[in-house]
Amino acid sequence: MTPPTLRPLVHTRGDKRSLEFEPGMIQSEMRLSRPDELILSYARAMMCFVRFHPRPEHIVMVGLGGGSLAKFCYRYLPHSRITVLELRADVIALREQFAIPRDNARFRVVEADAALYMRQLRGAVDVLLVDGFDATGLPPALGSAAFYADCRRALRPGGVMVANIFSYDPQYGPMLRRLRHAFQGRICWFRGIAGNNRILFAVKGAAPSPALAMQQKVARNHGLALPVLNRLLAHWTVFSLRWNARRGE
Repeated sequence: MTPPTLRPLVHTRGDKRSLEFEPGMIQSEMRLSRPDELILSYARAMMCFVRFHPRPEHIVMVGLGGGSLAKFCYRYLPHSRITVLELRADVIALREQFAIPRDNARFRVVEADAALYMRQLRGAVDVLLVDGFDATGLPPALGSAAFYADCRRALRPGGVMVANIFSYDPQYGPMLRRLRHAFQGRICWFRGIAGNNRILFAVKGAAPSPALAMQQKVARNHGLALPVLNRLLAHWTVFSLRWNARRGE
């Protein structure tokens, strides 16, 4: 992929700091007083991967942005190693402004084209979070059949891929079909969990696993009975992780 030319914009308003690629189009948001909090609903929705895979050893994220998911996972999933793939050096350069941890034994940010890097990760990942938006939306390379096939190969058996796609994206239908094909139909989503952000969960492997059991359960009714209950589930998932971390579990 070719790096975009628009510079990232950082705005601080009161207790909130946001990252934008175009004025008014918020990519990430942080509270200065609580930098690890998940403010945006789509980020809370993506954290529902712990319902599929509660204790991942290795999490790979595509797209750093303001680091909301990266920071949350680093703090509240202490048994997980986290690798973040970010194409843009100018976004990585903002990590201190968004309180993103320095690289260490559990956490690292890699400047890389995820579409190329993913080919190296064969059977090495438990959870894969794809949230690599730029100013124009999701780059075509991150919604291609080849990329989804590489994502599946990168996962261990029972591993989970979580893809954030706008439901109004003209390519949403084709991307959904490609993802379904790559994962042999083992995909699902929670209806109405994050507005126009469709959060898709895909599971690798036909052998019995907690992830596959959850995928089959969610696929039957797109989660709970009502969209509002799915949104409450996302809130509860985030709350539970924070509560367990306080208890040292």
